[in-house]
Amino acid sequence: MAMTKRILFAGGGTGGHLYPGLAIARALSQLDPQVAPYFIGARRGIERDVLPGSGMPFMLLDLHPLYRRTPWNNWRTLAGAWSAWHQLSAIAREQRPRAVVGTGGYAAGVALAWARAHGLPTALHEPDSHPGLTTRAFAGGARAVFLGFPEAAARLSVGRRTRVHVLGAPIEPPTRRDRLALQTAWGFPPGSFTVLVFGGSQGARAINEATAAWITSGLPDGVTLIWATGRQQAEAYRHYESATVCVRPYLAPIADAYAVADVAITRAGAMSIAELCAWQIPAVLVPLPTAAQDHQTYNARATAASGAAIHLPQHELSASRLDAVVRALIADPGRRDAMRAAAVARAHPQAADAIAREILHLLDS
Repeated sequence: MAMTKRILFAGGGTGGHLYPGLAIARALSQLDPQVAPYFIGARRGIERDVLPGSGMPFMLLDLHPLYRRTPWNNWRTLAGAWSAWHQLSAIAREQRPRAVVGTGGYAAGVALAWARAHGLPTALHEPDSHPGLTTRAFAGGARAVFLGFPEAAARLSVGRRTRVHVLGAPIEPPTRRDRLALQTAWGFPPGSFTVLVFGGSQGARAINEATAAWITSGLPDGVTLIWATGRQQAEAYRHYESATVCVRPYLAPIADAYAVADVAITRAGAMSIAELCAWQIPAVLVPLPTAAQDHQTYNARATAASGAAIHLPQHELSASRLDAVVRALIADPGRRDAMRAAAVARAHPQAADAIAREILHLLDS
């Protein structure tokens, strides 16, 4: 009888730390049916809402981040870590894991420390160009570190046995679609220049305000707009819907929008950038200024330096600036072609499968 290969996945707090783990876990299960993923997350993170519907077994623990602005609350972090340590020991006695994969965020740190203390091999996935605290803390003893951005390697100190792989962020690979038919489905004239605007599931208020002002001042001739405002902000902007502007609270699936987009205006989250590169969409990246360690700015700078995007800091964002940037891209198809080529060079549409294969190799070595 074949032995089950139990792998603990630890990470979360945000979708950027949870969804890569789920994608890798599913790829592992497809490659080797003996692999049995098990997820460790925080009760207060996005995993609380996502994991119950994921089909994966999981345990949510009383984990907390470091409270940098209110350090007197860090007693919660210590108490939660102490409790989680004992719960991890109980989980390990029952599940007998072979390895622990950390996908970042405060939900991963205790599990990685526990694995290190008990001699279990660990692997890390870091989606951003500026590695997070958890990745920096545990890269030295990891057997493998998987990077979404090649630039992250220079900011890590790894051990002699650590293998560093630049394999990208796990995403749903693009599929062939009829662009003209989809433009008609969106209600747009076939052949129009389509701009996709989105700021993540919650939306981005600064991008929404600039987009609303841009529409009011007048979009360039021939431009159509797909605008995902975020669910909580949808009502405030729904009245901007028109023959050339399609307003949606959220895009699910987003592939139908990617397939028609000539340019995208968005935040600079690692997963969004990975998807834009895979779909070969020139991007205007507006980083969230309050993101942890300003990692979105690092992502935007790295992508812009590669030629695949334009970095537009939020303090420079305005209707007139958006208009000027889009008009310049419309007028210069050669630049758009160059941006698409640069995106292809950074794209890793099969990242989940590639990472899963390396983890299987780790288990067998």
